[in-house]
Amino acid sequence: MTDLFPGFREDRITVSHSLADNVTLNCRIGGNGPPLLLLHGYPQTGAMWHKIAGPLARNFTVICPDLRGYGASDTPETDADHLPYSKRAVAADMVALMAQLGHDQFQVAGHDRGGRVTHRLCLDHPDAVIRAAVLDIIPTRTLFKTATQAVAQAYYHWYFLAQPAPYPETLIGADPVYYFRHKAGGLSQSGLSFFDPTAQAEYEAAFSNPAVIHASCEDYRAGAGIDLIHDEADLDQKITCPLLVLWGAKAPMHTHYDVLETWRDRAVVPEGHAIESGHFLAEENPTDTLAAFEKFFKC
Repeated sequence: MTDLFPGFREDRITVSHSLADNVTLNCRIGGNGPPLLLLHGYPQTGAMWHKIAGPLARNFTVICPDLRGYGASDTPETDADHLPYSKRAVAADMVALMAQLGHDQFQVAGHDRGGRVTHRLCLDHPDAVIRAAVLDIIPTRTLFKTATQAVAQAYYHWYFLAQPAPYPETLIGADPVYYFRHKAGGLSQSGLSFFDPTAQAEYEAAFSNPAVIHASCEDYRAGAGIDLIHDEADLDQKITCPLLVLWGAKAPMHTHYDVLETWRDRAVVPEGHAIESGHFLAEENPTDTLAAFEKFFKC
């Protein structure tokens, strides 16, 4: 990973909090300045930020963890409610991680599943999050409540991965590299050509680990269950910090939703715009994604 993150260090940091004991997270850390936490999505790792992490590190201390259950981070045991893979538990991981690094307050950007962790971070830990960005997502509850046939077909994996174990794990595990390439390639009009070969090799290696396959399914089971319970309970809460909403102009989400409008009910001051990209903004169009970050985040 030194080739992808020159000047960064790679570390393994163990966190504990009220929802978990001793979860070890793999992290890449570099730069100087105010802390900026970057959270990846499915089916990737913290490597997804490699095209913009270096330039951001000129003005920020950049932290790129693998979320629990992904990459080289731990894959904790689950329970019947999938609470260990809830966005509440993963958000608590991030607060504990940043505190261990000496940052009680920070800015954060999350893509895909990392964006859903970012949403929960803003609700559960408003004193910790100064500014936040979510990339190519709408609120989880909104998607489940409004999904049409076309949306369900575009995001079929939401429903597939949430099926009881070991059904999706067995099918994915039969050929995880094929599944990764089919899933990732289907979210962009550019196929997989924009992925750096080293980054793609990391994604495929991680996703070939049966424990990661299972944990990532648990992420989606939580999303279709306990996360919705948490979201329903917090409908009176809004994100109070400034929120940047970015989405891919060529991505499925933009086809089916007015992405920025979906966040007006969930955030006090959302702003944002489309990036000329498919779903993987930071890798497909790092130039415009970086420019949006540098304009929004404060150093």
